[in-house]
Amino acid sequence: MLTANGELSVRLYERLAHDLESLIRDGTLRVGARAPSIRGLCRERATSPASVVRAYELLEARGLLESRARSGFFVTGPPPVAAKIPKVRRPEHVGVSQLVFQILESTRQRDCVPLGSAFPSPELFPLRPLGRHLAFVAQRPDPWSTVEHLPPGSLALRTQIAQRYRLMGAEVAPEEIVITAGALEALNLALQVVTAPNDIVAIESPSFYGCLQAIEAAGRRAVEIPTSPEHGIDLRALERTLRQVPVKACWFMTTFHNPLGITMPADAKERLVRLLAAQSIPLIEDNVYAELFFGKERPRITKVWDRKGLILDCGSFAKTLAPGYRLGWIAAGRFATAVRNCKITTSLATSIPIQAAISRYLDTGVYDRHLGKLRRTLETQQTKLLSALESYFPSSCHWVRPAGGYQLWVQLPDGADALALQARALDHDISVAPGPIFSARREFARCIRLNYGHPWTAATERAMKTLGQLLAQQCARTRKRS
Repeated sequence: MLTANGELSVRLYERLAHDLESLIRDGTLRVGARAPSIRGLCRERATSPASVVRAYELLEARGLLESRARSGFFVTGPPPVAAKIPKVRRPEHVGVSQLVFQILESTRQRDCVPLGSAFPSPELFPLRPLGRHLAFVAQRPDPWSTVEHLPPGSLALRTQIAQRYRLMGAEVAPEEIVITAGALEALNLALQVVTAPNDIVAIESPSFYGCLQAIEAAGRRAVEIPTSPEHGIDLRALERTLRQVPVKACWFMTTFHNPLGITMPADAKERLVRLLAAQSIPLIEDNVYAELFFGKERPRITKVWDRKGLILDCGSFAKTLAPGYRLGWIAAGRFATAVRNCKITTSLATSIPIQAAISRYLDTGVYDRHLGKLRRTLETQQTKLLSALESYFPSSCHWVRPAGGYQLWVQLPDGADALALQARALDHDISVAPGPIFSARREFARCIRLNYGHPWTAATERAMKTLGQLLAQQCARTRKRS
């Protein structure tokens, strides 16, 4: 949440302190070891020396570090109070689809302000240039493409996607990429390949409802891992779960998480990959927002540290270039052949003209220029949403500003009910995404997800003001009853 002077409720030095404390508590930084140098952390985390020093002073006050003259900081632990051992959650049969369908149906109304939408505005994308490329390939069909573009898909397109991975620091060969009909098909194919019916899949909590629906439809079970807007997946809880529960795969979104917006720090992502690799557990990574970062620093993805081919990284052009074209992919590592075969037996092939059209567009070299404009637009719209939250929502609401994507998670005050708020908002032609649709256990009753991927208009401003009023009224009624 932003304070009156514009600072974030979770400051950079507090987040850094939390990450370092986790390394100390899990034994990565051992007692007596020297803490990372201030200069090294500044370079790795792109932060100032003052922030690193404040983080170290905070850890020193907690008894975790000590400063030694002319030598730096050293780990002193163990901490005076033992860390609370996270409780392992029971695997669940997922049953959220009916609720999700009800909510999604309400967001399809054109006259609704789409704060609850899962999609960005079509106005943000170069649909006319894409249409010209699609018309070109449709008028000049290559007869051999009907064979050559069967799974794993167009080699030219797979090579272009592999080049995008290289920009993110990951070496991915075109041979391990399979083109799919959108990211959701990629994720479902990954789930089918690495698990069997009734297997247990570790997921984040909250989690993207498409993940919950896929696990439900496939007859798998989910075990939820606590995930926070400040720090991402609780790795201690995950490690404890893996010791006690026969998890066959994980399905995570570690970069611009939907719905939280969080991106796990690079060191935490590396620890996650090491943890899963040690037990040969596959990771299904939903990476559809990775290109939507703000600022100059591109986030590193888990695939960077994948040495065993255990990560099935799923992406799509739907969030960055071509919504509605339904073109995605999966960088499947050691599972590439199994994914290709599964794709052939389920949907045979992805639209050949759409593969060719997007490949032609990428060949023009204007994709990065488009992405730069898209990122700046989303960041501007995010700033306006945050300003509206500050102006209209109760001061007891909490949120953390994402560094990319277009989703914002808001924790509502005591007495709020997200499902009731969503129903009342629809009466005013406003959609929101209530927290319970993001949990197998229907948790997060006091949370909503808001979308800033649509142009900010006077109607959007009025909708935020109305939402704030509805929320205040709801909380007042609850206090009166109690």
